[in-house]
Amino acid sequence: MKYFKTKFVIKSTNSKHIDETTLATTREICAALAGYAGYESFEDTEDGIDGYIQHNLFDQDILSTTFSDFPIEGVDVKATTSEVEDKNWNEAWEKHGFDPIIINGKCRIHDLNSPKENICNYTIDIEIDAKQAFGTGTHNTTRMIVGEILDMNLKGKRVLDCGCGTGILSIIASKCGAKEITAYDIDEWSVDNTRHNAVINNVSNIDVLHGNVDILNEIEGTFDIVLANINRNILIEDMAYMTMKMRTDSVFIISGFYTEDVSMLDEKAKTLGLFLECQKTSENWTMLKYTKK
Repeated sequence: MKYFKTKFVIKSTNSKHIDETTLATTREICAALAGYAGYESFEDTEDGIDGYIQHNLFDQDILSTTFSDFPIEGVDVKATTSEVEDKNWNEAWEKHGFDPIIINGKCRIHDLNSPKENICNYTIDIEIDAKQAFGTGTHNTTRMIVGEILDMNLKGKRVLDCGCGTGILSIIASKCGAKEITAYDIDEWSVDNTRHNAVINNVSNIDVLHGNVDILNEIEGTFDIVLANINRNILIEDMAYMTMKMRTDSVFIISGFYTEDVSMLDEKAKTLGLFLECQKTSENWTMLKYTKK
């Protein structure tokens, strides 16, 4: 997947030195504002942060408008954007792996290198081999959706996984009894990774498609449950198309955004006939669960 990198350089608008506390606060605000503009990951630098955004989501006008009136007096942020070469964003993670994750006391998620001990203590055991794809179970948003899936009755249900990443949500839905799962992702790496992880977890009822939300036009019928762990901007843009694949009483579970984004997303959801069933938050990341009425 193609990415742009934007260097956000924090500078004083006067001759005063920016102290470490102000610099840290400014970094946090920069990341929040850039998140609204579609940026999905950040790295601290000596004089600011570097932000990464998918090539197709970058909009210079939106970026300029977002940072036109910075809310900290005496501070200015200069943004310089360049294209970065394809790279394996999970290279370090793939090399070192992650500690096994236990969710709701029912599900154990681990990498390929984790010992197989104590597997029998959990109803569901998932092995994830991430290859440049999002969704190992370590992120708050993934954990919240997985926890919600584990508490639902999926037996015989038809599930749609929008932006499937590693395929973790689809695989867990299958393990929880879903009859049929359709998953799609715009990133070809993610499509291949989902198929690979399905195989190593002995799951055979996931149909994985490569494309954006337009791929839904090629899918027949409706779904009992629609899952989307995607950033706020894509959710707002694609929500109407996703919900067209729902019927009355279908469930829509979304995450990938901050608490501050909830009002905007909820307003959009209400226009589509969705009723908010519950809201969960973990370290300012939020999950919303809707039912279609």
